[in-house]
Amino acid sequence: MNEIATLARPYAVAVFKRAKETNSSKKWSKNLSFLAAVLNDNAIFGMIDDPKVGRARLLTLLLDICADQLDQEGGNLLKLLIENNRLNLIPFIVELFETYKAEDEGFIDIDVTTAYAFTKESKQHFNEVLEKNFGKKVNMKVVVDSSLIGGVLVRAGDQVIDGSIRGQLQQLAQRL
Repeated sequence: MNEIATLARPYAVAVFKRAKETNSSKKWSKNLSFLAAVLNDNAIFGMIDDPKVGRARLLTLLLDICADQLDQEGGNLLKLLIENNRLNLIPFIVELFETYKAEDEGFIDIDVTTAYAFTKESKQHFNEVLEKNFGKKVNMKVVVDSSLIGGVLVRAGDQVIDGSIRGQLQQLAQRL
């Protein structure tokens, strides 16, 4: 995953910078999401690495499919990705772009894994604590995983905060 993210990062950064320059973040979000949806189709995805389908033919096909959804800049990105044989990076480019966009808008996406479901009040309180600690508005996605035994595991980008009992037991075992 890290290798793929490293390959996708320059494209996502370039798209994000262009979106900022032209004040078109929403348009780019739609363009990228649509491209990802098209490439999610098994028939289309199978053509990406098929040697029988040339790059020019693949580009023509994808531009025809995306004609009503992509503007000229979106089409240029598609051409660039096909030329560089990086079309498979689209889902990662989308993810990174949305992360940059959220950070720029003052939001941060946080994945919270908890051993037990939050009550409405505890979720709201935890959200407030996270907003205070990160200094940004939080988009929190909560998943319940009973294997944590107790506590929470918080992932915000590259940062991981492991407050689970399972994590503490693993740390203790490593120290012993």
